[in-house]
Amino acid sequence: MLSERGSFMKGMILGGVFCLVLSLLGSFSPITESKTEDHHHHVKAASKDELKQLSESRLQELNNQLQISCVIMVQPKNLVYWAAALDTWTKHCDKAEFYTSESSKALEAIDLNEKDDWARLRKALKHAYENAGDIRWFFVAQPSTFAIIENLKYLVLTKNPEQPFYLGKTVKSGELEYVEFNGGIVLSYEALKRLVNVFQDEDKCPERQSALWKLSEDKQLAVCLKFTGVFAENGEDVHGKGLFSSRSVDSLISESMDQNPNNVVKGCCSDMAITFSSVSPNQMQVMMFGVYRLRPYGHDFHDILTFYPPKGSDND
Repeated sequence: MLSERGSFMKGMILGGVFCLVLSLLGSFSPITESKTEDHHHHVKAASKDELKQLSESRLQELNNQLQISCVIMVQPKNLVYWAAALDTWTKHCDKAEFYTSESSKALEAIDLNEKDDWARLRKALKHAYENAGDIRWFFVAQPSTFAIIENLKYLVLTKNPEQPFYLGKTVKSGELEYVEFNGGIVLSYEALKRLVNVFQDEDKCPERQSALWKLSEDKQLAVCLKFTGVFAENGEDVHGKGLFSSRSVDSLISESMDQNPNNVVKGCCSDMAITFSSVSPNQMQVMMFGVYRLRPYGHDFHDILTFYPPKGSDND
């Protein structure tokens, strides 16, 4: 009788402890929410009418100052994607650095000698910041992402990099809004400066996450930036259509064929799209042909500015 009563009491205690743990887990959040009244979640590219209001000299000044540093995170196991990115869109970056988890004999990159994704991204961003020179915009991508850098320049053309911009395709996870890594991440100089500074605070932005609360690197990046007052914002064209995608072109077109059968292309993507993701090496070469080589004879888009690629780019 006593043993049965003891077993019953042990069961009650263990059950209570288990319920308490579940309750704590449900209410705990590793993210400290910080709010600001004037925060907007959308950043739109300037319209043609807005650009026409600027003088020719001011437009040329903006064009001359605008440079993009591309930070591409690679690993030897993704060598084929790495090689494709090196041979295609990254040639249009004003500066392109490949950061790897370990050295590779096949391709050159900055070896960070770091296996952990978040710790490696921290090191890469710190290196990009310390070696930025006059560059004031940074684009962070994976090797399976295809980017049209000229469209990115158009998006940020009239934006001040001394303001804290953190742009891309925004996603919400619980209370946290972050920019999805697959679609590419854009940081202004001020945002990166604040981020590098908060890296020094282990309480707010730890280099090594606990196993229990480990977040993906894009979520952890957003958490650290929030402590500095920088929030994720969705990059959009003048019509409000998203410019960054974490999906491939063919999957977007297939979806549009089902949902917009009478206007497939327009229903799929923005004319000024910046990124597509999950792009195979073969598809990257096809994209390069479609974006930079193929053109309908006689068509002129009458763009106000021309963004020339860096010297040495052979993709135009």
